[in-house]
Amino acid sequence: MDRSSPENLILVTRESNGIAFVTINRPKSLNSLTRSMMTDLAQAFKSLDRDDSVRVIVLSGSGRAFCSGVDLTAAEDVFKGDVKDVESDPVVQMERCRKPIIGAIAGFAITAGFEIALACDILIAAKGAMFIDTHARFGIFPSWGLSQKLGRIIGVNKAREVSLTAMPLTAEEAEKRNLVNEVVEGGELLKKARAIAEAILKNNQDMVLRYKSVINDGLKLDLGQALALEKERAHAYYNGMTKEQFQKMQEFIAGRSSKKPSKL
Repeated sequence: MDRSSPENLILVTRESNGIAFVTINRPKSLNSLTRSMMTDLAQAFKSLDRDDSVRVIVLSGSGRAFCSGVDLTAAEDVFKGDVKDVESDPVVQMERCRKPIIGAIAGFAITAGFEIALACDILIAAKGAMFIDTHARFGIFPSWGLSQKLGRIIGVNKAREVSLTAMPLTAEEAEKRNLVNEVVEGGELLKKARAIAEAILKNNQDMVLRYKSVINDGLKLDLGQALALEKERAHAYYNGMTKEQFQKMQEFIAGRSSKKPSKL
């Protein structure tokens, strides 16, 4: 079943194969976010996380931009609202979402749009896409993680440059610095995102969820604590398995070893 916001500004499409597509759909305003859109986007991810038929989520924007940030014509309404209200916070809901989120970035990802991109697990960008942080230009204090996440991904010196100058980070440079997984032609963007989603679908769904969780949770810790977390969860996982489950695992591995690996 599909679910969209009342004005169709946040579109949600569920496919029977387990892929859900979320589209920010306000192209005439370069997909800038109103307060109601932020709430709808947050609720979309919360709903998809709870939907057992959904296994992977692809997030994109319609038209010439992924998301050009918050609609500044309603800045006071947005920024003076309850910033601790996690129900209307799309980044919090994306970070809480257990399903892998693939961001398909075309055109501009500006400020809040940049932060939403950073909340994705995998990023595919179209040639010509740009990531721009305008917090310093417009006197907006970051609150969706850009000041902390970007430096941990692309290096703190480059992050300072991007944020303090408000100069664009191109898709190609973002790929070199490990922010973007791959840059493709614009017409291939959603096709590539779908191919990655389909590759994820071929794997053990329970382990996909557990693996995403241990990676993301481990990133919040130092390496020693993260390795201990992995060990702890591995022991809990194997201790909870039955003989039948171990047998199924062995049968699956035996069956896979006789097949050639597939390519994306």
